[in-house]
Amino acid sequence: MTPVRPSLRVEKKLLGSGRVTVIGMDEVGRGAIAGPVAVGVAAVTIDIGRVPQGLADSKLLSAARRTELEPVVRRWARTAVGMATAVVVDQQGIVPALGQAGAAALGALVDDGLCLDDAVVVLDGSFDWLSRAVPTALVPSARPLDVVVRVKADRDCASVAAASVVAKVERDALMVAAHEGAPHYGWASNKGYGSTAHYDGIRSVGAHALHRKSWLHQASSVALDGFDELAVTG
Repeated sequence: MTPVRPSLRVEKKLLGSGRVTVIGMDEVGRGAIAGPVAVGVAAVTIDIGRVPQGLADSKLLSAARRTELEPVVRRWARTAVGMATAVVVDQQGIVPALGQAGAAALGALVDDGLCLDDAVVVLDGSFDWLSRAVPTALVPSARPLDVVVRVKADRDCASVAAASVVAKVERDALMVAAHEGAPHYGWASNKGYGSTAHYDGIRSVGAHALHRKSWLHQASSVALDGFDELAVTG
């Protein structure tokens, strides 16, 4: 089966209905056991150019291809990435963390001069975790920011695919940089996800400050027998 190539069909339909800006949004790192959750945004307007060649959901691209595409995507659309730390995930839960990261990404666009009036967010997935987290100060108009949820939007909406690429590249770079100071977890290869080598590192030297501690305790019965005795390092 030929994979679906992301297009601007959905975005152009929304722009044709009177929207001034369409903002694709996608998360990266939701299922990791270490590191932040990242949310990327890519804003497009009616004058947006052709979709960059080879653009796809970041999960369908090699690391090398994502790295090649990232600067192209940033020239093509107005992009930003927001993050919420592992501490936020532990203390507030993954859904509020996603909302905070998404709001931070939108805030970065606003700081760069984008007005959210008459904008709409196309959010990948089936659940709106964003709306409650957006500060009213970000939207000058009286009405809340519109959010459209769309399953597999990262595969068929170019703006959402672009958002996934910039978020993935930025979060991966952060985890690779963190690997240098904590090589026992293998973050350069697993990027904070629960690989065998990652769990072996936790068993060996304990948890790190970047770990989502509540998630490790939930996983302990399966992968981390004796985790309660592991010290936190870093």
